[in-house]
Amino acid sequence: MTWIAISEGDHHYSRPDAAIVENGVLPRGTLLIETRLSAEGRPQNLLSFERLHPQPYKFALHAIPGGGLALVVANGNDVFHTALSHDSRDRADILRISYSWDLHQRKGRLAIERPEYETVKAVTLEDAPALLAEDVVAITVDPRRRCLDRDVSFFAVSDQVEPVGPAPTLSPDVPILTQTGYQPAGTLRRGDLVDTMESGLVPVLQAVSRVVPSCGSFQPVRLRAPYFGLLQDILVAPDQRLVVGGSEVEYTFGREAVLVPARHLVNGTSAIRTSPGPVVRYCQLVMPRHESLVAAGCLVESLYLGRLRRNPDALAHSLLAGTDRAHLPEHARSSYSVVRPFEAVTLMMRRAA
Repeated sequence: MTWIAISEGDHHYSRPDAAIVENGVLPRGTLLIETRLSAEGRPQNLLSFERLHPQPYKFALHAIPGGGLALVVANGNDVFHTALSHDSRDRADILRISYSWDLHQRKGRLAIERPEYETVKAVTLEDAPALLAEDVVAITVDPRRRCLDRDVSFFAVSDQVEPVGPAPTLSPDVPILTQTGYQPAGTLRRGDLVDTMESGLVPVLQAVSRVVPSCGSFQPVRLRAPYFGLLQDILVAPDQRLVVGGSEVEYTFGREAVLVPARHLVNGTSAIRTSPGPVVRYCQLVMPRHESLVAAGCLVESLYLGRLRRNPDALAHSLLAGTDRAHLPEHARSSYSVVRPFEAVTLMMRRAA
């Protein structure tokens, strides 16, 4: 099991019976909160809750103006406190904040991810306190048991230490062009030959997958055929980037092609948000170089790792933890620029004209 509780607006999902619990405590887990920073620069009580029995307890996670997070967990006379600073220059950015703990390892982590910019900032914690299973259920199903800032889009709890960093973005059933024709992305493995725009047939170095809440910036986007050159509809994460070219791109941007995140393409016609269930599985392919894959006729980016292998701490926190660094590639940035939201709208209008 992984995600045992999800709360988004008036909707909630709770499966505490599926979690591994020791004496009422989740021995390991992750609290994930997705939010935007306050446009007014005000302090934010992102999530807090408290109880009196069996002893006084309080959990509070605050966003501080100027770019910082403060976490306080008070259990009786024991008080745990930590802080993490971040860059708050653009307050419209989506932030994924995760607090993880592992009682057996006596470790924890507080992390901030900016999915739109592929940046992560994290701090390792000693003796990070765990959450009680009953507290998780209470704050998920009963809004009266918690204080939640209005800018928070959702929060979720997993019974695992969830990875941060490079994340998969393709539904497992997305057809990827290979040496033998189209194959579902979720069936591809190391050594399979995949057709790429830049390098022709290239072997897959590693296939990765992950289950995440199907909400917020994880909520799938359905790209509909025949738009974007698609032969059939495909399901992708909002952060999946498409390689878009053509005369409209050359006219608008003076480039052969640009990268467009799927989130910027949502218009209710060619790209729509969809909710397949409380959770969704995404997968992706690690290639020797940062490549453009053919997905049902549309060009999409492979998983970008950058220089992850040069940072042992970041690698240990990532989905590729445990992988020998010598077996991981270094990826240069794509030669294609990433368009901004208003540029994507302009481009799609020109293509539709």
